[in-house]
Amino acid sequence: MNFRMICFIGGVLLCLIPFCVQAQWKNVPDKKEMPAHPRILLLKGEEQSIKDNIATDPVWAKIHQAIINECDKIVALPELERKMDGRRLLGVTAESLRRIFYLSYAFRLTGEDKYLKKAEKEMLAVSAFTNWNPSHFLDVAEATMALSIGYDWLYDSLSPQSREKIKTAILTKGLDASFHPRNAWFLTAEHNWNQVCNAGITFGALALYEDLPQLSKSLIDRAIESIRLPMNDYNPDGAYPEGYGYWGYGTSFNVLFLSAIEKLYETDFGLTESSAFLKTAGFQQNMTGPKFLSFNYADCGSGGGLSPAMFWFSSRLEDPSLLWNEKAYLEKGIPTRDRILPALMIWGRGIKISRIQPPKDLMWTGQGTTPVALMRTSWTDPNGIYVGFKGGTASSNHAHMDAGSFILDADGVRWASDFGTEDYNSLETKGVDLWGRAQNSQRWTVFRYNNFVHNTLTIDGQLQIVKGKANIRSASSSPDFINATTDLSEIYKGLLAESVRGVAIVNQQYVVVRDEVKTLDKETTIRWTMLTTADVKLSGNSIELKKEGKKLKLVVAEPNKVTLKTWSTVSKNDYDSANPGTTLIGFEVKVPANSTAVLTVNLIPQSAKKAIAKTPALSEWPK
Repeated sequence: MNFRMICFIGGVLLCLIPFCVQAQWKNVPDKKEMPAHPRILLLKGEEQSIKDNIATDPVWAKIHQAIINECDKIVALPELERKMDGRRLLGVTAESLRRIFYLSYAFRLTGEDKYLKKAEKEMLAVSAFTNWNPSHFLDVAEATMALSIGYDWLYDSLSPQSREKIKTAILTKGLDASFHPRNAWFLTAEHNWNQVCNAGITFGALALYEDLPQLSKSLIDRAIESIRLPMNDYNPDGAYPEGYGYWGYGTSFNVLFLSAIEKLYETDFGLTESSAFLKTAGFQQNMTGPKFLSFNYADCGSGGGLSPAMFWFSSRLEDPSLLWNEKAYLEKGIPTRDRILPALMIWGRGIKISRIQPPKDLMWTGQGTTPVALMRTSWTDPNGIYVGFKGGTASSNHAHMDAGSFILDADGVRWASDFGTEDYNSLETKGVDLWGRAQNSQRWTVFRYNNFVHNTLTIDGQLQIVKGKANIRSASSSPDFINATTDLSEIYKGLLAESVRGVAIVNQQYVVVRDEVKTLDKETTIRWTMLTTADVKLSGNSIELKKEGKKLKLVVAEPNKVTLKTWSTVSKNDYDSANPGTTLIGFEVKVPANSTAVLTVNLIPQSAKKAIAKTPALSEWPK
């Protein structure tokens, strides 16, 4: 397809834009002149600042060399092929972003022709795909971003024939596909799809700007308006509803978007001023414990990892302590599977990693769609206590029925765990309707997703109420009683009259979980559960947990007579994954009609030195 045809298609697409009228942009200036290529994230000549950083700081030199070494491996790989995984092409398009971003970086920093040639081959291979799987538009977004970075960064060195093919693919398989009503639903989404898709399409618009300025301005303007939706979902405190893993996805692409438009327009068009987006750096930083396992609620895994986006936040907020975890991750190794790692070299310029000091605050609390309280006894002691505690609602994207759930690390061991995510493709290929969020959706039959196996309460064997919402009711960072409480009454509407849970670190020695409930006009069975990967030994009103040579004791202080139990984590469904090495522990109590009950559980690490105190009523907890 020649240049004239591309412009014709661009003109047709411009007529289809639903959010703005030609030459009447709500945000972007009509007369803005774009710099020549390269213009996305790193302008021509700005490589020198990265080179200076590499030359003067061994940490940055190590990261740079890791990228170059990975590029040498990529050069030897066959080009990518269009291979679907179930209904997704995302594995391929995400890998295309990694390869092309890395290779383009390597060529700009070293000038070695082998990186250019391999990047060109990969771009031509992806350009030749029949399509980028628009029915799962994340796939399109990542392919568009991949080719746009390569096209822009390598523009002057690509052959005219290659430029034409890549440009045509970006337009017809990326930008064009974003206008189809079946695909464009991401524009009204309030979650990671919006962030990733708008970022990818915006990179495409920036790459083709000089050929299609009107279309490009419209797409950028559309994205600025649309991306406000997920950015507002960080309100009021920065807590990300979809959890740690999806923070790494949605927020990182949101930062790529902001970084690209700020570079060219010298403004983010008020996006960070009108939302709590910048506060989310605190959320991310506090979501991992002393051993760098994450609080993996919702569809997220427990592994923590380096986040290049945190370097953007640190620079923007002028707060190096935000990188305390990132410093540790870099000391453990360079994650060359991270497809946006080269952006770290851009966002981290000027940061002296060796001088980063730990944060001061031991507690972070955030309200919002998924409220969380994250508390610890130390940022520097690997054996310190760490607790993640959440409220929220099962009706939000990727959520589980886990309101009231918590995780616990102490003495270098995770004692209270969360299963986290399931394999989407495995469930979908077995016919599971995974994405429904009604009370009776099949989603809630997935073993890992309902409240029966989370560290929370189950009432009369019933599911939590999907439409219910639990906020953090109170919180305190008082050193002797770091705590938070959440009102779960909506979560158990129709099952209990009232339900409030509090979790605290007492005297920096142990953890207490206290539930205060009121029943309705019938006898009610309340089940208290905690998932663990430790070895379990029952003994009266206590359970001894052993793992990695350490011990923790679970003691039920109230009621004083309970029978502690274990439950199997083997699902009866043939579509669920196996859960080896896990045990569900806890107890059940029957509470009379129209009465109150208190459940108090102490979780006491082997290292605890002070005596266990009587736990006061939740109304008396420090606030």
